[in-house]
Amino acid sequence: MLLFYVAKQVAYMGIVGSFPFNSFLSGVLSCIGTAVLAVCLRIQVNKDNKEFKDLPPERAFADFVLCNLVLHLVIMNFLG
Repeated sequence: MLLFYVAKQVAYMGIVGSFPFNSFLSGVLSCIGTAVLAVCLRIQVNKDNKEFKDLPPERAFADFVLCNLVLHLVIMNFLG
């Protein structure tokens, strides 16, 4: 679903133009970063995955929240 928003933003940039390019990059990188972090969370929480069996789901969720906060702080800083 998040990647759908990336496609929408790219199409909008193609139609309207790329004047506030920082805003475009921030929106696209925010969507892609959130999607990647969500996939990582699902991999870590999956009970069939033997790589992360020692990692409790609470720790995986805390890592997800912390990484999302850092990602969006960087995005907001990039916007200026």
